[in-house]
Amino acid sequence: MATRSDWLSALAAFETAARYQNFAHAAEELHLTASAVSHQVRKLEARLGVTLFQRHARGVSLTAEGRRLADSASQAIGDLDSVMRELRTGPDARDTVAITTLHSFVHGWLIPRLPRFAAAHPGIRLRIDTGFALTRFDDGGPDFGIRLGPGQWPGLSAQLLLEERLFAAAAPTYEGLARIHSVADIPAHPLLADLSHFGWHDWLRANGVHGADADARIVFSDSTAMLEAAAHGLGIALAREHVAAPWLTNGRLRALPGHWVSGRRAYHLVHPGHRRLRPPARLFRDWLLAEAAATSPAADAMDNARP
Repeated sequence: MATRSDWLSALAAFETAARYQNFAHAAEELHLTASAVSHQVRKLEARLGVTLFQRHARGVSLTAEGRRLADSASQAIGDLDSVMRELRTGPDARDTVAITTLHSFVHGWLIPRLPRFAAAHPGIRLRIDTGFALTRFDDGGPDFGIRLGPGQWPGLSAQLLLEERLFAAAAPTYEGLARIHSVADIPAHPLLADLSHFGWHDWLRANGVHGADADARIVFSDSTAMLEAAAHGLGIALAREHVAAPWLTNGRLRALPGHWVSGRRAYHLVHPGHRRLRPPARLFRDWLLAEAAATSPAADAMDNARP
């Protein structure tokens, strides 16, 4: 009869491999070799008398029995991990929700809404980290992240928060504004950009303009800096809808001719697939989802800001 500790080590290896559908990625998380993970899985299969993974040339995939065990193991290990994390922290940390996201998203979308959360939940503390690095969610790291991307990251559970569109924007005081009558006029002006995967060439093609010189004169690593540059009259920004909403609302920027085009990426809430969110983190996540559902398109904010 296998001891309980034998089962736990084998289940941990299996659950990680099931989450990634890849022994090498599971080995990296567990600080083991891929062969060690494979050995643990085969040992578990032998003890259960069932095949948990189908092995093929491109990798592995769960069998029906493997999927059933993976669902149960994931929930059990996630519950244990959540309780142990809370026991390792003090009372203050238990009521603190840590998230990681982009500075531009915090500035443009989150901060204007945070007073409502603070008023409704005065006992919850927030720790918000901004940066470009993809957080690994190690022990002591954030509860969850808000990422802009396609919605699939290995080992992470992703939930759609907000879809995003891009549009051309300039300051009402921009000196070349009177010469812009259509999308075709835009490439003749200084273009500003950030590090988005969807750039000026993509936006112009989506608006029917082909072959134009669409290289940005200034590229910023952060969308907030790009929008501020446009607000100071340096040129035309390729703005993201939700990030740029405050600039439209206060009149420092206005949308120029052209369709608002999907950038093929969206904001998602992400956290480790094997780990359940703690109650305060679930509360903040649910609040974010409710706020996102109630968010009006930035185009509406632009219309409301007009006299």
